[in-house]
Amino acid sequence: MAAAAAIYPPLNERPIKNTIVLFDVDETLTISRQLASPAMLQLLSELRQKVAIGYVGGSDFAKQQEQLGSAEVNVTSLFDFCFSENGLTAFRLGEKLASTSFIGWIGEEKYKKLVTWILHYIADLDIPIKRGTFVEFRNGMINVSPIGRNASVAERNDFTAYDTEHNIRPKMVAELQKAFPDLGLTYSIGGQISFDIFPNGWDKTYCLNHVEAEKSREDGVDYTTIHFFGDKTYEGGNDWEIYSDPRTVGHSVKNPEDTYAQIKELFF
Repeated sequence: MAAAAAIYPPLNERPIKNTIVLFDVDETLTISRQLASPAMLQLLSELRQKVAIGYVGGSDFAKQQEQLGSAEVNVTSLFDFCFSENGLTAFRLGEKLASTSFIGWIGEEKYKKLVTWILHYIADLDIPIKRGTFVEFRNGMINVSPIGRNASVAERNDFTAYDTEHNIRPKMVAELQKAFPDLGLTYSIGGQISFDIFPNGWDKTYCLNHVEAEKSREDGVDYTTIHFFGDKTYEGGNDWEIYSDPRTVGHSVKNPEDTYAQIKELFF
């Protein structure tokens, strides 16, 4: 793979100075839960010769390794910065940075009450099909899927259409906000079949803490221009906070093909 074999200038010697480009994963670099195309990986490799690049996704690192890397290529070799779970698990040039725990923040008792409520709600939910893994515990959040994350690609597509018509996820989020008004949690709808729950402030803007910390390194860069590309850039979507943050230049995309076209237009 060309992207894995390439040699890149040090971060402080990239030709477009003080600039980093961050990407959402699903529906931005890849079709949801599918593999990145060779053309996209090649373009990212070429872009990395000009600027620092990174991804910021809500999923855990294993899923991003599966979608963006391969059995032979570690995803941390393809990006300068890898921000999994919104940056709560992070890598810089292949080196793991300090991480933060959701369970440590919320505590076991509150966590159990939250998950018990969610499972009762899903059990009573009348939708066409249910599969498995309705709550996925991650380091920095929990991911909730009314249909279950074990759904097939076809079942995911069907649920997306059903959810668009019946607002299954938005209604569930509204009920959660009523049931737990004092926990200090954010509920963020993303992807096709699920939504994330995490502490206020632990949205995708969390990764900007790592970006801003770069200027304090001996060989660091003060990233005064931070581009972000994402598809869920509407209010309530899981890209909204970082897309609309005053520290970033937000780019809304429709799909990976649109991302590809916008990168070509902006940087080549």
